Amino acid sequence: MKSKRSSQNRRLVVAAGAAVLAAAVAYGVQSGRVGPGTGSPFDGERAFAHLKKIVEFGARPAGSDALERTRRYIVAELEKTGLKPQVDEFQALTPRGPRRMANIRAIRPGARPTTIALAGHYDTKLFDFSFVGANDGGSSAAWLLEMARATAGLKLENSLEFIFFDGEEAVVEWTDDDSLYGSRHDVDRRVREGTLRQLRALVLVDMIGDKDLNIRKESQSTEWLNAVIWEAAKSLGYAREFLNESLPVSDDHLPYLKAAVPAVDIIDFDYPYWHTPADTLDKTSARSLKIVGDVIYSSLPEIDRRVNQAR
Repeated sequence: MKSKRSSQNRRLVVAAGAAVLAAAVAYGVQSGRVGPGTGSPFDGERAFAHLKKIVEFGARPAGSDALERTRRYIVAELEKTGLKPQVDEFQALTPRGPRRMANIRAIRPGARPTTIALAGHYDTKLFDFSFVGANDGGSSAAWLLEMARATAGLKLENSLEFIFFDGEEAVVEWTDDDSLYGSRHDVDRRVREGTLRQLRALVLVDMIGDKDLNIRKESQSTEWLNAVIWEAAKSLGYAREFLNESLPVSDDHLPYLKAAVPAVDIIDFDYPYWHTPADTLDKTSARSLKIVGDVIYSSLPEIDRRVNQAR
């Protein structure tokens, strides 16, 4: 992603409904789903173990053997949760010619065929040094794998879709055409298939493993999604990590917003190791993954309710 405010061209562009959400969280406590002080079934240590394994594959730029190994690992782990992942291969036209890329998608059916998507990218930026992207590319993929397990018993009206994007990173330099290959392809695919309107909301996570977690509201994101998630963070005692500040970010949620799909980007870009060799496992933590897991898990019932209400 890319900053709209940074002179260094960095990726970070660095209460209505509150009572209803509080009731939803309280309901979660009573039902055993989630609650302040009890967190959620999301296991930060499990997520961190996934992250460690992904980092061990090394640098994972689009089209690389390491990314293919990562892809096979993701598919195998999703299958362990009872999901049936699909690998959606496509040819991306990059400044360095056509490049094979592949998104990974899996759906847990709800009572309705319409979906809420949880998404993130699993590729890393290509550099002339070894960039393992523990936080940038690794944390989102690891988090999604654990969330796929944690939500197995969560009852929602809408189906829950997990999307792992390839090609979020620019092949050369970030432009509208050289970035967000996987998310742009996914929106185009849904339009071609006539299924775009079945996707009712998308929650994107990116760079959420930083030990010093500081998440600001992404200002282009759908306002009600930001409100639901920040209220959940407050209810769970995570106001220090979910700051009441905002910044615009260019990221994989933008193609969905442009297609009129409600979408939100959960990202911490206050991260000095971004796109450096130092974006390594020791800069991340199970606790940060757990915090984001708790917040999004507890937000899902209210997102589900809002989506149904908007039909």
